[in-house]
Amino acid sequence: MPKHQQNLAWASVQLHCYRKTSYSTQSADKTAELAELIGRTALDAVTQTPGEVIVATKPKILFCDLKLQPGETKMYFFNEFVPRDGPPTYRGHDIRYFYKITIATQRVKSKVQTLTVPIRVLPIPLIARPDELPVTVETNEELTPTNPFLEKREISELEISWHHLKNVTARRAPKFYRISNKRGFVGRFCLFKPAYKLGEDIVGSLDFDNCQVRCVQFSVKLQQQELPLRPQPEQAPPTAGDDVASQSSFDMASIASGITVDNLHKSETSGSARNKDEPKPMGKLSTISTSHQVCYSTLQTQVVVPIPLHVTPTFRTDLVDVKWRLHFEFVTSTMMDFGVPNPQSGELKAPAELPVETMVWNLPVTIYAANPLQIYAPNQTYNLLIK
Repeated sequence: MPKHQQNLAWASVQLHCYRKTSYSTQSADKTAELAELIGRTALDAVTQTPGEVIVATKPKILFCDLKLQPGETKMYFFNEFVPRDGPPTYRGHDIRYFYKITIATQRVKSKVQTLTVPIRVLPIPLIARPDELPVTVETNEELTPTNPFLEKREISELEISWHHLKNVTARRAPKFYRISNKRGFVGRFCLFKPAYKLGEDIVGSLDFDNCQVRCVQFSVKLQQQELPLRPQPEQAPPTAGDDVASQSSFDMASIASGITVDNLHKSETSGSARNKDEPKPMGKLSTISTSHQVCYSTLQTQVVVPIPLHVTPTFRTDLVDVKWRLHFEFVTSTMMDFGVPNPQSGELKAPAELPVETMVWNLPVTIYAANPLQIYAPNQTYNLLIK
């Protein structure tokens, strides 16, 4: 064999999902089986990346006994199904889920060389959620292929999930929320649909007509809520800066899918009297985007909160439940007339002081994954120096 010829003994590839958390977990039988499976292969992923392996595919052999001449190249294609039971890629406060493709190769009479390629995994929407049950019965005809000349073939589970995702996020189900406090009616908020995809804008409208309390200004924050599902060690109580407390919060908020009285029911708020005895767990909060408006003397305005493409949609595992919500902060005042007319210029003269109160309200929303083709991801090259 010529000296300039290179010989690679083998190369294999494998997909791993890692979990890194500060939660107290117990070693499960599934984790032990995965560790035993990985230990019997050349890809000892446990020692390569810090974290616990919770999902691993079977290693696939790319080639064996490969001989390359100087300047010669070989290209190999690899495809793998991401396990359905795995979590999505998530970087949270107390827990992380991340995926990596591990490529290993070995030169003759040399040690094994590995290359890890990180990938992002999005959750596939499930059809078993209560807010999606009507969608499975009422199919959107605009999204259903009706061409009789198309060749009939078996539809994959992924196609069914994406078709279902389009139905869920395309349906409009306006809900009206009556906003009021102990001093009277403040306004009405309309949310056009409860489910959104990554990259969409959450659009709503606020109507202050016939109000008894003026809304001076308000802010809407899109927040991600990370809730642990297992009992954790006791932590310090929330500080005064947390959004749990407020100077004055909602006494009642009502919601209706329309304007009929039969569909009207009460919605819990963060400061309601019925919640003070048994406060709901807050978890860890992350504010993603914010919208702020000054709305004094405004009869109607709109709210637009963008959803970035880099965030993780709503999902749930055995350790954590990740939810999304809109956090409203209203600044209200009982002063209905803003100043007095100026007789010289004919304009309003703003008051020197304005008594205000603050109240907060949390409205849950559901965020789903977008089509991966719609998410921009620059092409990246990963190199491995084989010694």
